[in-house]
This record gives sequence, structure tokens and C-alpha cells, in this order.
Amino acid sequence: MAHTFPLFESIWIPSREVAVTPEVTAALTNGAVVAIGVSGGKDSAATAFATTDYLDEIGHGGARVLIHSDLGRVEWCQSLPVCERLSRELGLELIVVRRERGDLLDRWRIRWENNVRRYAQLECVKLIMPWSTASMRFCTSELKTAVISRALVQRFPNRTILSAAGIRRQESPKRARSPIAREQPRLRNLTQGTRGFDWHPILEWTTQQVFEYLEQKQFPLHEAYQVYGSTRVSCCFCILSSLHDLIAAAQCKTNHEVYKALVRLEAISTFPFQPARWLGDVAPHLLSDEERSQVVQAKERSERRQTAESRIPEHLLYTEGWPRCVPTQGEACLLCDIRRTVACAVGIEVEYTDPEQVIRRYEELRAEAARSSGHSLPRVARTPGLLDLSNQNRIRRQREDSHA
Repeated sequence: MAHTFPLFESIWIPSREVAVTPEVTAALTNGAVVAIGVSGGKDSAATAFATTDYLDEIGHGGARVLIHSDLGRVEWCQSLPVCERLSRELGLELIVVRRERGDLLDRWRIRWENNVRRYAQLECVKLIMPWSTASMRFCTSELKTAVISRALVQRFPNRTILSAAGIRRQESPKRARSPIAREQPRLRNLTQGTRGFDWHPILEWTTQQVFEYLEQKQFPLHEAYQVYGSTRVSCCFCILSSLHDLIAAAQCKTNHEVYKALVRLEAISTFPFQPARWLGDVAPHLLSDEERSQVVQAKERSERRQTAESRIPEHLLYTEGWPRCVPTQGEACLLCDIRRTVACAVGIEVEYTDPEQVIRRYEELRAEAARSSGHSLPRVARTPGLLDLSNQNRIRRQREDSHA
């Protein structure tokens, strides 16, 4: 379990403060590796400068590197060049890592294909979207944290690693609750004797302080800020972006192809890129007449899908330990009708559209879950709420959803 270190200590350096904890200080004194994650954005650049200045001031003798996780086609074209320029200015090696099984666009596309297969085989009661969300950011955990941590553990065995990132409390309510440092399980390798921590040196800084600091350092900002007026740099089209930033990204010609690719996935899946916003509405002038028509049709198909799925009885919806019961004959008939409607609306083929097939499938799923948990099924299987599946099985099913 990750351990959070709440203690705060401020170390004054020219222009701004760097946040540390006693554990960070001890690790640095003992020559810990410092790997500063850089994205091309303002916060990571400020973190790189401020952390390097601080390390020089305390006489840190350990290794220092910059590390950038390239998300592929969804990156701004200038992001890697900005990281390379930062590397040259600081005199630090830049490590560039990438997900081996494809970029973020591939991840969303494959997730959709897997979710269609799961729905077709009645492994889920509702069709699941392709996109990551604010509460399920596998885009960050899989394509950044996991990839970066794996590279650092391989590169620096038998060392303590401080993985520094430029997150700030001011950015969001979630980040406002972030600790200055916490143990990072992905940086642990007991065989090699490697351990590590996430470290947030500029956690207390404001946006204005970041900009002022980089101006003092005379470091030119990413074109996303200077040319297009974006307020942040991450993916050019991010599931958390404001409308302002989505419009800004759409103004950049090098982002047009990925914009169209994302809109195509919206149209195919019938799920908007953000819960309350279709990406196809952000810059419709970039789309052909046919593509704009597909967006209009996708919205109508989405309404049909949602209307159909709203008819699913509450006790048959996904909860921890789904499926908790086997539907009655009448409920199975309803589920069949819903599944046929959803399949028609989305344009996919599904199995289990006969009531008896649906009932048998639910019985199979419950039996499989019981075998997995080591529990036996109750004799009565068609009354809602009789079986609570084990925590182990719940975690397994949630993991399947996260990696679908």
C-alpha cells in the first residue's frame, strides 16, 4: 500500500520554493536518483528548472534525468522538441519512453473493440465507452506512470528513485488533495532492491508563479500557449480539456488528422469524447460533409442506445459482484429486446437475444464467479440479490473493464 508523507518543509531557492518532506530530504542526502517527468508544458518545465536549482544548492550527488512519455498521435507536435530543448538547457539526459502496444489512440480503439466483444458475449449489461474518464484515467496510469516507472526501474536497479512531476494543488480539487511525496509501488523491485517515490516539488505554486518563473528563466513556452492560447499542454485533445482548449488545439494544423480520427471513433461508438460534449461539434469545419452527417447520425443513435438501456431494471445493472442474480423470464425477454435495439443503433452483432439463452448465460456467469471465489451458488438463483461475489472476483471484473 502506498504511504503518504504529509509533512511539509519549504526550501527557498531563487524565485520560488520547492516542496520536500523529511523522506525526500533523506533520499536526496543518500544520493537518490531524481527523474523529472516532462511533457512540454509549463508545469513540467518549471519543475525541471526549480528542482535542478534546488539539487545544485543542496549538493545532490545522485543521477538526474528528464523523462518523457510520448503518447503518440495525440501529442502536440512541438511537445517532444520542447522537452529536447529543456534537456539541452539543463544539461540533463532526456529519456523518451512509449507504450509498446501502441499509442493512446490505439488504446482507445482497441478498448472499444474489446468492449463490443464483451457486450456481444453478454459479459456486461451495458455497452461501455472507448474513452478514459476523469475517474478512470488509464491514459495516465498505463501510458505514463506504468511506462515511466518500468523504464526507471530497469535503468536504475538497486537505487532509490524520486520521480518528480509538475502537478499543482491549484489545478483541480483532486490535485489539491495530493501529497508532496508518496511511495510509488511501480518503482519497487524487491529482487533488485529498488524503491521509489512520487515527488511533487511545485505542488504549492500558482499558475501565475509558474509563468513568472519561466519568464525569469527566459525559457520560451510551447506553441500551444504562445500561438494558440491554450491554458495547458497534455494531449492535444484531452478528455479533461475545457472547450477553450479543445478549440485552441483544433486551430493547429498538425492536430487535424487526430481530430478526425477521434471524431470517427465517436461516430462509430455513439459515445461522445467527453460526457457532455461531442468532439465533432468543436471544429465541424474540419470535417467533410459525410463526416458531419455521421456525427449527426451518431447523436441520434446514441439517444436510441441510451433510451433502450434506461429500461434495464435497477437490480440487473452493474454493481459490485455483477451479476448478483439471474433474470426472470420476463426480465430476460426485456433484456433481449434492449440488446437487439442497442445492436441495431450502434451497428454491431450480438449473441444472446433469446430469453432462455440470456438466462443460461447469467447462470454461467454466476457459476464462473462462484468457482473463482471458491463459494457455492445458492439453490435459488433467480431472485435478485442473493449472492454477493467475493472481493477478489469484484477486483478481477473491474480490472477487466479497465483494460478492455
